[in-house]
Amino acid sequence: MITGTTSPLDEAAKAATGAALNRVLADLVDLSLVAKQAHWNLVGRGFRSLHLQLDEVVDAVRLFADDVAERAVTIGVVPDGRAATVARDSALPEHPAGLVKDVDTVPYFVEALLAAIGRLRDAVAETADTDVISQDLLIGITAALEKHLWMFQAER
Repeated sequence: MITGTTSPLDEAAKAATGAALNRVLADLVDLSLVAKQAHWNLVGRGFRSLHLQLDEVVDAVRLFADDVAERAVTIGVVPDGRAATVARDSALPEHPAGLVKDVDTVPYFVEALLAAIGRLRDAVAETADTDVISQDLLIGITAALEKHLWMFQAER
């Protein structure tokens, strides 16, 4: 039998916090993938600056996903960032296939970031009574994604 970490949380708090962390993880993994997809397939006059901006999002979000997954393991929850789980559970809108103009990429990322931030804010509220340590992590990630949102909104 494989056993995980002994949780510092009671079972109800662990389950609620773990569910919130796994929902956020799905969104973060998806956001890192669509940002890299957009980075590769971006065209238009704003290519250079947006290309670099998307890499900044990818770098940040990959670290956030790792932090969320490691927090889940720390409290005794198995993180699930598999492709099938992410495809099923992510709240992000589907990114278009093929080449995408810079003027279409910006509104997509505004919408995608708003979706991820909305779920993060829900998770912050859900973890207020179950695990303030996880809540603190989620608050920091929310603040960082809101800064990226502001930067994409300024591009419009």
